[in-house]
Amino acid sequence: MSRIPLVEVEDLDPFLRTMHDGAAPDDWATQHCARAFAPVPALLEDYLTFYYPWHKEKGVISSRMKELVRLHVATLNGCRTCAAARLSPESVLESEALGALGVDSEGLGTLSEDESIALDFAERMALDHHSITDDDVRRWRTTFGDEGFLELSMMTTQYIGFGRVLAMLQLETVACPI
Repeated sequence: MSRIPLVEVEDLDPFLRTMHDGAAPDDWATQHCARAFAPVPALLEDYLTFYYPWHKEKGVISSRMKELVRLHVATLNGCRTCAAARLSPESVLESEALGALGVDSEGLGTLSEDESIALDFAERMALDHHSITDDDVRRWRTTFGDEGFLELSMMTTQYIGFGRVLAMLQLETVACPI
């Protein structure tokens, strides 16, 4: 049950109506998200306008690596909606997605060293960011460069934060282990 009123579908602005109607019939999380943000549609539209280009095409970190991180964070957040979504199926094999989700560790065997380091970074950010040391940051900066490290940091926090907002508003079913 949503913790915020869900506006009637016919009262949605055009952006949210397109989002709602474009969701699969069984994707009630996207439908509820569109309805919940009806009081401030520009907030969600502007956020998604930022999010998708940076997830899929912008930056120096590959969309593949960001998708692996997003899926790993979905598990850490207990976000079933995020875990079920495949935003980059062209670059992440289903076995790798299942590996990042923690379902099948064999899927992690095809990841590069940098991708494994990115998953470690995401896990540390999601579970215990206060334990991150100067040595950790040096390792990540060395691995990804300053530009890549900052991009990975920003995108990882998007994945962590938005998933938690959806859970807190009860716009999807979750079992958050954190």
